[in-house]
Amino acid sequence: MIKVLFLIHDLGQGGAEKVLINLVNHMDRSEFDISVVALFGGGVNEPFLKPDVHFQSVWPREVPGNSKLMKLLTPKQLHKLCVKETYDIEVAYLEGVSARVIAGGDATSTHLINWIHAEQHTRRAASLSFRSEKEASRCYSRFEKTICVAKTVRKDFSRIFPEVSSCEVLYNTVESEQILSMSAEPAPELAEDGKLRLFAVGSLKKVKAFDRLLRITKRLLEEKYQVHLYILGKGPLESQFRDFIAENHLSDSITLLGYQTNPYQYVAKADLFLCSSHREGFSTATTEALILGVPVCTVEVSGMKEMLGENNEYGVITENSEQALYHGIKKLLDNPHMLTYYRKRAKERGRYFCTKQTVVAVEEMFERVVGEG
Repeated sequence: MIKVLFLIHDLGQGGAEKVLINLVNHMDRSEFDISVVALFGGGVNEPFLKPDVHFQSVWPREVPGNSKLMKLLTPKQLHKLCVKETYDIEVAYLEGVSARVIAGGDATSTHLINWIHAEQHTRRAASLSFRSEKEASRCYSRFEKTICVAKTVRKDFSRIFPEVSSCEVLYNTVESEQILSMSAEPAPELAEDGKLRLFAVGSLKKVKAFDRLLRITKRLLEEKYQVHLYILGKGPLESQFRDFIAENHLSDSITLLGYQTNPYQYVAKADLFLCSSHREGFSTATTEALILGVPVCTVEVSGMKEMLGENNEYGVITENSEQALYHGIKKLLDNPHMLTYYRKRAKERGRYFCTKQTVVAVEEMFERVVGEG
């Protein structure tokens, strides 16, 4: 029995948090004893952990300024505070503060694994959760293995920290069968207005760039396209978005659905799924849209070419700009046969992201790490 700890900042509404829950819920309990420790409790995804996953939070809720407060402690002090048992493997799940905590462990029999979910572009940006770039390098160099969720993420991380060896790619775990099952539920909140349904999913934060979609939708409506934009998620920009909708009299054509525990019942009814992000790792929401057979139009961010093909085989990828995304969406709207084509291709590609395949890959990696040790 291999005893594994996953340490994460929190189990909030993000894609990486959902991926972790999907992974630990499906790992073989005859081979692995799984624990999840969240630095901060109260995350909306906590209830979805299976009962046989040991879960605890270090602090009951996230507090303002926690990043600065945690820097007052050394990695070794943080590890002693957050990790109370001995494990065969300790995983820092998500870049940043989780890596700083796990890097403070000193048990010689414990294997340390780092899990990177997003491109960070610069050494400075990748070091924000650390006291300095030098400390970030020291911490990341302590890990026996670094897992990246996409080839582009691995390339980015290896460029920033060339001193860190043994990086490999393992794709995210998604609940393919459950997604399809839950998608059959009705979605009465969706308007029966005959308009094409455009969908986006994610936290209402600057990095998701949903403001681009609001402006694009306004522009399309002014050009007499019959579209209705739905955004699933909550976050700090919600009031700003609602003000934009009200000021431009768009309440009949843009709907903020908030956070939904079952987003699939909505996304499955979409005519087109959109990703407008400035930055992604390997977009969970886009993967889920493909599983549901929904055509995708996205800006170019990490992982999309791996997901949709180098030449738009499974979906449309544009340059990462508002103007390029607008033209990509408009081209699909002007050519309904392309939407039909990409719906078929999405279903084909979605079958690739099955739960069992991705979970087994992680289990085999853990077994190799322990076996080599």
